[in-house]
Amino acid sequence: MDKEKNTAVVTVLGRDRVGIIAGISNLLAGYDININDISQTILDDIFTMVMIVDLKDLVIEKSDISDKLKALGDELGVQITIQHTGLFNAMHRI
Repeated sequence: MDKEKNTAVVTVLGRDRVGIIAGISNLLAGYDININDISQTILDDIFTMVMIVDLKDLVIEKSDISDKLKALGDELGVQITIQHTGLFNAMHRI
């Protein structure tokens, strides 16, 4: 349960362009958010990425990281969302 408490799912969707992964990774690193796992693909010209991130050493309010990611997404031309793993799992349970 503690692992789920300290992890989140970051999703990214948009047109492919240079710098998406670098921009998101740099933002996360700047707030001591570690990337535990990452999967990304490009379908036609659509970039998709899912990251599992560790929030245990977070140096920003959890509520503020979502705003930072949204602003970065606007800058990069992609949609970025973050959800705690528990919420993500509950929403995707069949």
